[in-house]
Amino acid sequence: MLMRRNPQLNAHGELIHLLSIEGLPREVVTQILDTASTFLSVSDRDVKKVPLLRGKSVFNLFFENSTRTRTTFEIAAKRLSADVLNLDIARSSTAKGESLLDTIANLSAMQADMFVVRHSESGAPYLIAQHCAPHVHVVNAGDGRHAHPTQGLLDMYTIRHYKPRFQDLTVAIVGDIVHSRVARSDIHALTTLGVPEIRAVGPKTLVPGDLRDMGVRVCHDMSEGIRDADVIITLRLQNERMSGAMLPSSGEFAKSWGLTPEKLALAKPDAIVMHPGPINRGVEIDSAVADGTQSVILPQVTFGIAVRMAVMSIIAGNSA
Repeated sequence: MLMRRNPQLNAHGELIHLLSIEGLPREVVTQILDTASTFLSVSDRDVKKVPLLRGKSVFNLFFENSTRTRTTFEIAAKRLSADVLNLDIARSSTAKGESLLDTIANLSAMQADMFVVRHSESGAPYLIAQHCAPHVHVVNAGDGRHAHPTQGLLDMYTIRHYKPRFQDLTVAIVGDIVHSRVARSDIHALTTLGVPEIRAVGPKTLVPGDLRDMGVRVCHDMSEGIRDADVIITLRLQNERMSGAMLPSSGEFAKSWGLTPEKLALAKPDAIVMHPGPINRGVEIDSAVADGTQSVILPQVTFGIAVRMAVMSIIAGNSA
């Protein structure tokens, strides 16, 4: 039986697109994390640039808003010396009825070398990767409820920075998991890197039961879910992706599932607290925790630029 090749890898197993962490070999994930380490020091220089993408054009195609993610991709590309174009998709041809693939074809004709794509429809970056020119690389910056691979990778970089031995860790992911593409990317990455205990913590309406099939321990009790955890990843309530009354109120969610200093005390004393942002203070996380000594939320942002530099430099260096 003929095995279908992973569309993210070329025939040599090298990364040419980043569409999802699912299916990526551990060596590729580790390569990205190791490469990111080499870029961290760039931000400390007087001239915050390296020439790896000089002469290349990176197009940020954000069909769904996200100032934070778009900005970090833009900073990362500019630090690699790329020419960056941010397209206002809401006012562009797609808003006038042009198909996604027609838009991509026209942008490719403008000598694009890389598309960074955020889209509300799951699978849109895969479709673009299948239909763009062979020399064009695609990075998924978040698609529907499916994946957010660079966020997953920067989360892994953050964890490794503070807790180097993945094989010894207990990681709890808390909150709205059913709507979270970050949670899915984190789970795939943690599994790939050999974390033995991954917990999905939240109310039954927001934690899909099929996570058990992935080896994840599902906890519908906050105390059970975070007890003795080494890492707690709190997730933003995805109100914009919810349909129907999945929660009585944000206040009720905060009471049962919000991370407070009292609840954090159940985790290991040296546990770290993460959040992909933006934070809803007083809902999924208390300000005393978000701003506390165990929070690594701001370092996540710093590491995110280095990780996105690593991804873009790696895929730009490989041919289809």
